[in-house]
Amino acid sequence: MSTDHQRIHPAPDVEAPPPSSAPLIPPNTLKSDSTGREHYPPLPHRAGPPPAYPISPPPYKCRKRSCCCRAFCCIFCTLLVLIVAIGATIGILFLIFRPKIPDYSIDTLKVTQFSPNNNNSISATFVVNITAHNPNKRIGIYYLGGSSLTAWYKDIQLCQGSLPKFYQGHRNTTNLDVSLSGTINDASGLSSTLQQQQQDTGNIPLVLRAKVPVKIKLGKLKLMKMRFRVTCHLSIDKLANRAEIRIGSSSCKFRLKRIF
Repeated sequence: MSTDHQRIHPAPDVEAPPPSSAPLIPPNTLKSDSTGREHYPPLPHRAGPPPAYPISPPPYKCRKRSCCCRAFCCIFCTLLVLIVAIGATIGILFLIFRPKIPDYSIDTLKVTQFSPNNNNSISATFVVNITAHNPNKRIGIYYLGGSSLTAWYKDIQLCQGSLPKFYQGHRNTTNLDVSLSGTINDASGLSSTLQQQQQDTGNIPLVLRAKVPVKIKLGKLKLMKMRFRVTCHLSIDKLANRAEIRIGSSSCKFRLKRIF
């Protein structure tokens, strides 16, 4: 039979999906996108150590230190303001009133009694004439009670008295007669010591010490209570009963002390 057998081939199915093919790039290999950047596979996540936070001191101590610093600053500032205010006030008062130290001098000394007693004691009575001069133009001085004036030969107190109370105005000069009296106990060797002193040097040194409470008046303002301390060194020709005394030299020093 010469008839050729025709082979029948199945027609392709145009609606069937194309067969899947294996990917050209194996997995877990580098890939590049259209921009040329390479993508790496994600690394496995590892849990790191916890973050370290700074340890702050307890808040109570911090507050306490801050409060102490603040209190110290407040105290320092307050003291500084007070010092500046006091200094400014003193400076203004000084410029306004121009204070000057008062002057004191011993003009005369009378010995009305200097006689020994039967019990080896000596009774002494002096009358001292004192000149007090206030050179200030706007400052007055109130001499208060409770003053003392003592006469000394070396370390032996001979007699004592007190100044009267009075007010000394501006640029005023006041003369005072102050009576001093006292008894020197166990004075058996005092008379001979005075005679020897007079023969050797021709004079006898005496010291008068005054402590006087006062109040200073600045214009119409009275300041706090103060104390004048005046020390006068005298040189007299002799120290005898009812004798005429001549003062060879006299110098006085003044100090001011506040009474609290």
